[in-house]
Amino acid sequence: MIAIKRTVIEGRVVGADVGRAVDARYGHFTAMQVRDRRVRGLDLHLDRLEEASRELFGGELGRERLLGSIEAVLGDDVRDASVRVYVLLEGESPLVFATARPPAEMAGPPRSVRSVVYQRFLPHIKHVGGFPQQHLRLQAGAEGYDEALLTTADGVISEGAITNVGCFDGETVVWPEAPMLRGITMALLERAMEREGVRQERRVLRVGDLPEYDAVFLSNSQGVVAVGRVDEVELNADPSAVRRLRELYESLPWDRI
Repeated sequence: MIAIKRTVIEGRVVGADVGRAVDARYGHFTAMQVRDRRVRGLDLHLDRLEEASRELFGGELGRERLLGSIEAVLGDDVRDASVRVYVLLEGESPLVFATARPPAEMAGPPRSVRSVVYQRFLPHIKHVGGFPQQHLRLQAGAEGYDEALLTTADGVISEGAITNVGCFDGETVVWPEAPMLRGITMALLERAMEREGVRQERRVLRVGDLPEYDAVFLSNSQGVVAVGRVDEVELNADPSAVRRLRELYESLPWDRI
C-alpha cells in the first residue's frame, strides 16, 4: 500500500497519519488526480462534496473551506498527487480532511473484471467505509482479475467496485441503467461526448451483453481503460473504438486549483 504523503484537517497539516480518516465510518469523500496543480472537473468534485454533506449532515460546507484543504495538503511543494478530500463526522460536526499521496494512472492493456452480486448502499454517495468493495476486489484479485463488477442477482450491471463501466459500439456509448455512483470522470466523459457529437444512452446491461460491443471500458479519477475479459469470457477491444474513447478522455479540460 502506498504511504500517505501528507494529511490535513481543516487546513492544518497533521503529518502523514491518515488513521482518523480511515477509522471514521460516517462520511463521504472525493478522489482526484492533480497534475501541475490542476485537476479535471474541479467544479464537479466540489459539487459532490457539498451535495453529499447536505444530504448526510444537513448543512453547508462552503467551497472556500474545501479549496483551502486541497491547497493546504498540496502545500508549496507538491504539484502532482492523488488527492482525497473527506468530510467526516467528528462529534456533532463534520470536519474536512484531505490527503495527498503519489499520483496514479489507470492505463495500459485491457483489464479483466469478475462479476459479483453486490449493490452499494446509497450508491449515489461516495461514502467511506468501503469494506465490502475492497473485500470483493481482493477476492477478484486472488482469482487473477483486476476489478470487481457489481451486479444484481440476475446479472444486471451497475458499476465496478471503484469504477464506472461503459460500452461502446463505435457510434454510441451505453451506460448502465441502474443505481450507481456517477463518477466525476463519467460525468466529464458525458460532457465531452455531447460536445463531440458522440451518441450516448442509458440501458439495462447484463453481463451476457458485454461481448456484443466493440469495446467495454472502465473509468475513474485515474483514467479510462478497456476491459478485455469478464469472468471467463473474452471481450472485444477494437483498437479504433478504444482509441476514440482515449481521445475523448484526453480532451477533458484541466482546472487550476
